[in-house]
Amino acid sequence: MTATPLAPIAERAQAPATLPEITAGSLTWRPASVDDAPALVALYGAVGDADREPYRESLEEVHDDLAAPWRSLDTDSLLGFDADGELRASGFVNTAPGDVRAVRAFVFGNVHPERRGEGIGTQLQAWLIARARQVLAASGKELPARIATFAEDDAPESKLRLHEQGGFEIRRWFADLKRPIVDGEPVPEVALSGSLRLVPWSDELDEPARLAHNDAFRDHWGSEPQTREQWTNGRSEFAPTWSYLVVDDAPDVDALLADPSTDEETAASLRAGEPLVVGYQLASRYEGDFALRGYSFGYTDLLGVRRAYRGRRVAVVALAAGIRAFAADGMDAAVLDVDTASPTGADGLYARLGYVKVSGSHMASIEL
Repeated sequence: MTATPLAPIAERAQAPATLPEITAGSLTWRPASVDDAPALVALYGAVGDADREPYRESLEEVHDDLAAPWRSLDTDSLLGFDADGELRASGFVNTAPGDVRAVRAFVFGNVHPERRGEGIGTQLQAWLIARARQVLAASGKELPARIATFAEDDAPESKLRLHEQGGFEIRRWFADLKRPIVDGEPVPEVALSGSLRLVPWSDELDEPARLAHNDAFRDHWGSEPQTREQWTNGRSEFAPTWSYLVVDDAPDVDALLADPSTDEETAASLRAGEPLVVGYQLASRYEGDFALRGYSFGYTDLLGVRRAYRGRRVAVVALAAGIRAFAADGMDAAVLDVDTASPTGADGLYARLGYVKVSGSHMASIEL
């Protein structure tokens, strides 16, 4: 079946010439800056408390997000302040510079619990969607396009209804999983085969790990390759001593170069004789969430295996190494988040290792 050709992105995006005005709540609006990080942390905390979200963002995380070099805060953010100068609402449109299969604009809006029910959220969402359409139209990328947002599955009905009224439809579900360490099953002992070797994460292998990640997630819905800037940004909570890589000390370079699915960056790395990372488990320590959850934990941010190396127990070995590192530092549990429709069957792997679901979230989008 032949796919229907896409109309030009400038046409599909239906970008408005001007952005809608936000008048509800009599707030004063301006773009965000990096200096607003403390006020945003307070706003996000109040929203998280009211909505019973299972996480909180630290000052360092928010600062890193605002300072990302590709961000355009002057045009793609909006903060609403009351008469006393207190931050009462925020909105951001985020894009990712590495998008090559679909061009995406992520929208995030928050209204302080004390100011809900005044229509601020409805008007803010309209502004965010309109600005996202402008950003997508201006991208010039003739690709499938998406305006996306996220919510916890048990978020207030008003928030879920707001997304639905804005035209968002749920496309993907994610499960937050927990594996007890202290009272959990023993971590399996699994050996790697052939020339594969488990090594601790290191600066020298971080770029090869990025290339492995881009290969591993090429067949995951909604995933796009990460540029070097994206890969290294936002690591304020990154835990190097909890992170592990699997390398191939004797890869079949000729076979990999002959494989049409090998991306150009990996091919160039192979020709240069650089190390080949084939799997990775990168973890973070979100210590600010320990009290919120009622237990300490190590969090696996990313777990992946190059497609040519699947079926060789690489993921099990890397994840098991991370769990042992969590245990060695006295953590109560191992935690991670998984796409419930992952093409690699990752949810089955986690179930076999003793992970169980504790909460869920979803991505909703407007497809263009």
